[in-house]
Amino acid sequence: MSPVVLGDLGERELARRLRDPGLGIDYGACRVRMRATTAAFVPAFRTVYGAFHCDPTPDFADLHIRLAPGTGARRWVRPQARFSIDGIEPFAPFPQSDALPLYEWGVNWCFGQRSNQYVLLHAGALALDDHRAVIMAAVPGAGKSTLAAALMLSGLRLLSDEFGVLDPASGELRAMLKPVALKNQSIEVIRTFSADARLGPVFTGTRKGDVAHLAPDAASVAAVRRPARPALVLFPAYRKDAPLQLIPKPPDQAFVRLAFNSFNYELLGPVSFEAVGRLAERCPAYEVVYGRLDEAVRCVHELLAG
Repeated sequence: MSPVVLGDLGERELARRLRDPGLGIDYGACRVRMRATTAAFVPAFRTVYGAFHCDPTPDFADLHIRLAPGTGARRWVRPQARFSIDGIEPFAPFPQSDALPLYEWGVNWCFGQRSNQYVLLHAGALALDDHRAVIMAAVPGAGKSTLAAALMLSGLRLLSDEFGVLDPASGELRAMLKPVALKNQSIEVIRTFSADARLGPVFTGTRKGDVAHLAPDAASVAAVRRPARPALVLFPAYRKDAPLQLIPKPPDQAFVRLAFNSFNYELLGPVSFEAVGRLAERCPAYEVVYGRLDEAVRCVHELLAG
């Protein structure tokens, strides 16, 4: 069978394919072969992965993942979802109703643990074109994912809201394209920002609060295998009611902040030192303080266009 657009499959057919033989999902920097026998997972997965192509017989996968229900009485009493990679369960089970967040966080964890051929920055990454990409590095809670979601909805190509996947050999960014995880107030902010926002269900009371996922658009999915050249580094910081501030950062300060916001900087040693150093030297860097999302979006577009 040839690859199909996941959203073209009905829920019953998608559930059948997820059970056996499973589906291959191409995230760009990583290919996943997944199987799922957790019924609650299927509708939410179809909503936020609707634009993705799925391959029932992938030639190769970096990660082999399975979602399964709890065993024994757990199938009926407080049903659970269990995440495993290569037959190993690295996390405690989640409630079955939270199977999609479990899958999303699990894939992120596996990719971060196993993809050390790249320098992995804790950053959103988007591109105006293949030669003008922005890396937005920030600590959790700074508004990075909200801004990344709004930038995609305003026309930029989304590479990732979680990983700035930097190829140390070429200096290019690779996509790790997954649904954008929005938390708490950000969910309604993005719902209000654009009528084109395709959001999955809201999962309340998770370990990270209320969570919903924004589906990547078809243009970003179609370009998932195209690298992009970084041209701009931003350090976003949302502050309620704050006026927009654009604060230039010299290369040495940009280097320190990028290295701090990296998953594997210390592990890669000289490789990451050289790659992050070249990035900080070549790309102008700014701290962007914003209180209004539309102002921040307009600012990023102007910086990339210029």
